Amino acid sequence: MTAAARTFATLRTGLFGTRTNTLITAATLLLLSQILPPLFRWAVLDATFTGNAEACTRAGACWAFVAAKLRFILFAFYPPDLQWRPALVILLLAAILTASALPRLWGRPLLFAWPLTILACWLLMQGAFTSTPIPSNQWGGLPVTLFVWAVCFAAATPIAVLLALARRSTLGGLRTFSVLYIELMRGTPMVGILYVAMLILPMALPDGLSFDKMLRAMLMVTLFWAAYIAEVIRAGLQALPSGQTEAATALGLGYWRTQHLIILPQAFRIVIPALVNLAIGFLLATSLLAVIGIFDLLNAARASAADPKWLGFYNEAYIVVAVVYFAICFGASRYSRWLERRLAAGRRL
Repeated sequence: MTAAARTFATLRTGLFGTRTNTLITAATLLLLSQILPPLFRWAVLDATFTGNAEACTRAGACWAFVAAKLRFILFAFYPPDLQWRPALVILLLAAILTASALPRLWGRPLLFAWPLTILACWLLMQGAFTSTPIPSNQWGGLPVTLFVWAVCFAAATPIAVLLALARRSTLGGLRTFSVLYIELMRGTPMVGILYVAMLILPMALPDGLSFDKMLRAMLMVTLFWAAYIAEVIRAGLQALPSGQTEAATALGLGYWRTQHLIILPQAFRIVIPALVNLAIGFLLATSLLAVIGIFDLLNAARASAADPKWLGFYNEAYIVVAVVYFAICFGASRYSRWLERRLAAGRRL
């Protein structure tokens, strides 16, 4: 049987294989027949693709708005003449994330590449080597969303590993500290964490010592996300049979070598889907940065529709953001499935 024939057979079985599947397929087709025609008319037939706001009618989409405000949606208030800097930040982050996704590149060089990439991104966004530094309150859009998400998730993971190991430790004080930390963070909403970064943390610092608002937010978000990742990793650790540790001890391996070579690799393989799911949730949660005045992608799009010259085109702005979020989340989901097959987690355990 050819690949096309197998695909057709799979679709026929999935869509019409049983009476229930047939009913669900018919109901879905009926629903789509009610939604898609008016959506197509709004998005294509009645849409305005060029011109200004006066040329747009409310009957159809105004893609001219997207063409006019795309730069603001992507880069917010960053100076237009220096927008190559946030564009380069996006490319650098995409490159390091792609490299991190390839198992054959996992190793020590990647551990050195991450801090260098983060430093380069920070210097680029800050406007280093220019006559006028760019303050963080002018940052925004897609670079900020990707930067906060990637850096905080990457920095939170090693902290989460230590917290997960501490929670399973036989040392009572260490285990109690880990439990209290994780439960305190998980019991606090992220909005509260951001307010701590904005209001409480500056008051707790010694006189004369202050951090940039963006740095404070990223620090607290990292500590907050670490608690959630720690619980996911702990679930992977608990899924491993105790014989793994006992066998490593019998071979004469110490605690840290046992965790590094035997326990943690298997635990990570088990929790790949949960970690990817968590990463997608964290990406969406970056929109909460708006409560402390940081313009991420979503808030930059919302602000673009508040421009008096293009007032009210929120649907078009949100569609652009939805496409970007969907591309990232769908790519992460497909990567998770590929990595699971690549590591053959279920077969090897």
